[in-house]
Parts: sequence; C-alpha cells; structure tokens
Amino acid sequence: MHAPPLASPVPAFRRSAPDRRRGLAVSVAATLIASLLLLLPGNKADAAPTLLSQGKPVTASSTENAGTPATGANDGNTGTRWSSAASDPQWIQVDLGSTVAVNQVVLNWETAYAKAYRIELSTNGTSWTQAYATTTSAGGVETLTVSGNARYVRVTGTVRATQWGYSLWEFQVFGGTDGGTGNPLPGGGDLGPNVIVFDPSTPNIQGRLDQVFQQQESDQFGSGRYQFLFKPGTYNGLNAQLGFYTSISGLGLSPDDTNINGDITVDAGWFNGNATQNFWRSAENLAVNPVNGTNRWAVAQAAPFRRMHVKGGLNLAPNGFGWASGGYIADSKIDGTVGPYSQQQWYTRDSSVGGWTNGVWNMVFSGVEGAPAQGFPNPPYTTLNNTPTSREKPFLYLDGNTYKVFAPAKRTNARGTTWGNGAPQGQSVPLDQFYVVKPGATAATINQALAQGLNLLFTPGVYHINQTINVNRANTIVLGLGLATIIPDNGVTAMKVADVDGVKLAGFLIDAGPVNSPTLLEVGPQGASADHSANPTTVQDVFIRIGGAGPGKATTSMVINSDDTIIDHTWIWRADHGAGVGWETNRADYGLRVNGDDVLATGLFVEHFNKYDVEWYGENGRTIFFQNEKAYDAPNQAAIQNGSIRGYAAYKVADSVNNHEGWGLGSYCNYTSDPNIIQEHGFQAPVKPGVKFHDLLVVSLGGMGQYNHVINSLGSATSGTSTIPSTITSFP
Repeated sequence: MHAPPLASPVPAFRRSAPDRRRGLAVSVAATLIASLLLLLPGNKADAAPTLLSQGKPVTASSTENAGTPATGANDGNTGTRWSSAASDPQWIQVDLGSTVAVNQVVLNWETAYAKAYRIELSTNGTSWTQAYATTTSAGGVETLTVSGNARYVRVTGTVRATQWGYSLWEFQVFGGTDGGTGNPLPGGGDLGPNVIVFDPSTPNIQGRLDQVFQQQESDQFGSGRYQFLFKPGTYNGLNAQLGFYTSISGLGLSPDDTNINGDITVDAGWFNGNATQNFWRSAENLAVNPVNGTNRWAVAQAAPFRRMHVKGGLNLAPNGFGWASGGYIADSKIDGTVGPYSQQQWYTRDSSVGGWTNGVWNMVFSGVEGAPAQGFPNPPYTTLNNTPTSREKPFLYLDGNTYKVFAPAKRTNARGTTWGNGAPQGQSVPLDQFYVVKPGATAATINQALAQGLNLLFTPGVYHINQTINVNRANTIVLGLGLATIIPDNGVTAMKVADVDGVKLAGFLIDAGPVNSPTLLEVGPQGASADHSANPTTVQDVFIRIGGAGPGKATTSMVINSDDTIIDHTWIWRADHGAGVGWETNRADYGLRVNGDDVLATGLFVEHFNKYDVEWYGENGRTIFFQNEKAYDAPNQAAIQNGSIRGYAAYKVADSVNNHEGWGLGSYCNYTSDPNIIQEHGFQAPVKPGVKFHDLLVVSLGGMGQYNHVINSLGSATSGTSTIPSTITSFP
C-alpha cells in the first residue's frame, strides 16, 4: 500500500441441517470425546514416539510415473504419494541417517494397497531382518509395533490387493536413540537473544530501545527480528520508537499492570514523512501516558495495536500529516481522542475511544464504545454496535516469575475491551507446554514437538523449512514473537492445520520462497466439514508476503477450508516494491480463498495479486472491513483480461453462494505500468437476497487506471486524477 449503527447486533447466520453436513450423533460423540480429553493429564504426550523418517532420503524399486515419486510417501503431505509399477514384488525404503531404536511404523495406504507385505530393518543397507509380516492386510492406515535397531527401514510388498501397483500416501518410521521411546523435546526454556526483557530497575532501557531502532528504522526487508518485553511495573521517561520487525509488549495479565510514562512511537522520518510503508511492527498489552498528551502511531498494514491503554490521545498520522494508509486497533482503550488525519482507511474492533476526529475514505468500527455514528460515505464511517464473534490474540505474560501464554475466551456480540472489568476470561498455558522455537530449528523438529503435544512459541528470527509444519491437534497455539518469519523452501506449503477445534495461529509472517508453493497457509484440508462454531480456529496477525525480500511465488497464499474460522487481522501482500518484484517474477494469482462455511473476517487486507485478491466459495461468510489495491504492475489491459470482463475483481463471491455479507470494503487501483487500464469493478457477487454488502468504495489513485463500476455493473465509474471515491451504500 502507498497510498448507521445497527439497531441490534450483527445477525448470526444459521445453517440448515443439510448445509451443516453434520448430525446429532456426531455432535454428541465429539462432545463426549472432548469431555474425556479434558480428564487426561496435560503432558502425557511427552511419551509419544519420535517421527524419524520424514524428509529423509527415500528410494523405491520402481515408480508408476514422475508424479508419484518415492519422496511423496515421506514428505508429511497426505496429498502426495508413492506408487510403484504394477508387478510383484516392489519395495520402498528410507535411510534414517544413523542407527536408532525403531519401535513403530505407520503405513497410510492409498486404494492400491498391499495384501501381503513385510517390514525389514537393516543397519548397513545390505543385511536385512524381518520385523513384521502379514498376508491379510486390509489397507487404510496401519500403525504397527516393531522392535529393532536400524538405519534403513524397508517395506516390501509381495501380493497386491488390486490390479495396480503399490501406493502409499505416507510411510512413517518412529523411535529414538534411547531404546525406542524417542527423545521427547523439552518444553519451555529461555527465549533467545532477540527477546529483550526489561524490569523497572534495568539500566539504560532507552539506550537499548534506541540501538534496535537505529538498526531497524529503515530495514524494510532485512533479517533482524526483535521483541521487547516489559515486566509489570512503572517506567518513566521512555520513548520507544519502533522500526521494522519490532514488537513491544507488557508482561502483565492486564495492560494496566505495565505503565510507561512516555511514548511508543511510530513515525515516518525515514521515508520523508510518508507512513504508507510503515509495515511489520506491533504494540500490545501496555498502558502509555504520553509525554505531550498524545501518542503517535503512524502505520500502514501489518502493524497491530492490541490490548493497549492510552492515557491520552492517539495520532495515527506522521509528523507533518504526510500520506498514511493503515491500520488496525483491537481490545484497546484510548482515553482521549483518536486523530486519523491523513489515514485513508482504518479498522477498530472491540475497543473504547474518547472521540474520533475525522476520516478520509473508509473508517470502520465494530464493538467500539465511543465510536462515531454511521455516516458513510460522508463522513466515511461504517459503525456496527457489536462484533458478531471474536476471540482476542493469545499473549505471553508473567505469573509471578513463570512465563505463561494467556488464550482469551471467545465472545459473541462483543463490545468494548476484554480487560476493563475484572479478570479476563480465558485459559493460561504454562510455557513448559510450548516448544520454544529458535533460529536453526528444522521443520522435522517443529513437527516432532507438535506430535508430542506441545504448542509452538516462535522466537524472533527467520526460519527456512523444507517440509510443511502440520498442526493436527485441537487447541494448539502457534504464537510468534517479533514477527518471526517462516520461509518455505522447495515449493512446500509452509503450514497446514487439520480440521480440528480451537487452533490459534498468531503473530508471525510467512514469506514465499523462490520455488512456487501451491499454497502458503491452509486451515483445514479440502472438503473439511466439522462444526467448530463453539470453538473456532483463529488466524490473527498472521501476515503473508510474496516477493519484496527476494523472489517469491505462490499460486494461492491463504486457503480457509475449515468452517467457522475467524480471520482477525491479516495482510496478504504480493509485493509492489523491494527485491524480486515483477509481473511474473513474484507471480501470485490468488490471495485468499475461503471454502469453509460461516467464516468471519475482521480486518482483511489483501493486495496486488495477479488475478483475484479474495475468492469466497463458502456459505454464510462475513467480512467487516476490507482494504485492497489491485496489482500496480499489470503490464497492459490484456494481462488482466478475465474472459469478457476487464480485470479480476478484488473481492469475488462465487455464483454458487446464497448467503454472504460485508461491511466497509474498499478497492483502489494504481496501474503504474499502464494508466490506461480499465478495471471493470472492484467487487463481484451474485444478485441474491442473502448476498449483501454495505458501504463499498473504489478509488483511482491519481488517475492511474480507472474503475468502470463499484460492484458488478452498479456504481459510477471513477474518473480524472482527483482520487474521489465512487461509492455504494447498499447492495443489492
């Protein structure tokens, strides 16, 4: 980016019984299982065996074709497989790298399974010992107990169950170096050198803050990552200026536990007073008493201001009131007035403000005490009394001298902060139930920690992974500090979440690698259908970048398949500046694709994709605030021709969808390569009674391209160079 209150709460859509695709028996069974799980001791998962084989060298006697190599069976991806030639016998074997005690093999067969096979172990690859054999396999997923020391493990099929060859989705070997129980990874531990912890007696706090700021102020695509943590207490005379990839947080359970008599400042001196590139930083869980009465927070995308108490006013513009394009506030209390001034758009959720001075194009509020009244388009306020469903981001805090992560509870029809009236509702999880991920950790180790039942706390750093991080356990927390950054190598998907309840992803950046990934983040597998309405998965302050820090490619950045998921503040960005930027160089056709039902997005920023920025296929979807720019670098009209339509919509609701609703959505064009490009519309949706939009706008930035309509064939065209929005207050 460069550049009326509702009389009642937002209605919650209800699926009909067929739409839910679930039965009462499933619900009862799930409830019973969940109840039983609650009775289990929290850390028994430490005894789980260790996965040894994933990503290790693997060979086979044959392959059916180039699309089904041996590596497809040990990559951790159940969407890839190995299949052999259609003859007997055939084998697949894995090299574990060293001799270890093996105690379990898991075979996940495709339809073409082995009726008869044997499992063999070897320490040298030439002499083999049989560890298991059967002639009556029924296929499916087989978990087999074996015993022996081996470097090489081989599965040899002798009788096929079908006319086809042998086919395995996954071939997994478990064990360890301690007799077969595995070496469980420890939970907890220190937070590493880039987590900087202060207490009120720490000397020269200002000097340390300044040192990091000088390094990070303009280091937009560098590798530095920092997290400042302030223990509860009072700190006097500080000005914490935040540069790129710098986060500042209090360690109390309430923001008011940690008081800074001073400022937490973001300004734009490094960019000549232009705040439109002040990305990737955050402030959280602190009380601030600004020196001159007003704190400055002049940011753009990916710069959340969460769980903050400003004992004064808040200025969202840079010094000199230069360009600004943010931004996001949640669960915060600003005693004074918020002045957006030059901010083009902003979203504030479940907070309290003493006043709000103005707006440029698109100011959206949900569940905000003191918010201005509905007025779009003049003044440009979209105001909802409540947020239909929300759950605040997990955060690290100190309970005495013990680090814990607090996971706030879900709220419905939320309004105001979670922390102003008594103890916050939620769950505290001790740090020893987290694997503390530090730079140098491999995806195999991270997946081992998850398989043990540990949560993940990523410390500040850049993490290259050569296989997908698989989050398969309900209620797992994956929390990043200091904008921890995950880069998938070799075209893998960075992270996949199973179709389970209550996973919480928060506070990290996924940066596409130079080899195209089909996706970067997937929540739920394709066809996911479980009901998570009581305990949804949340994606909060999870940002995705394609290019900018170097070449990157991904076909679709984020895919939401699980029903009821809450996307609470994301910026999904195909880079328009930096390194590795070009129409094909950082090719990324789609930003966000939603297939799940009842998905809610609060604070959705998606920009610059080669085709659709957002595609929505699930029923009963809702979006509160959307900010978009079409791709600057489209070389010409033909490059974005979408059949008979000129350009791909920024936000498209599929023709099959019957119910969808959105509030406060904007799309901007800035076709710098060819200013004569016409974008047919910013939004595309079926004309049905259940598909509704409120307060839409499109803007041409300085006449660099124009919109012909706002949504479908409705709404006036933009024209000229005056950047005056074309608006629609209600659709249909």
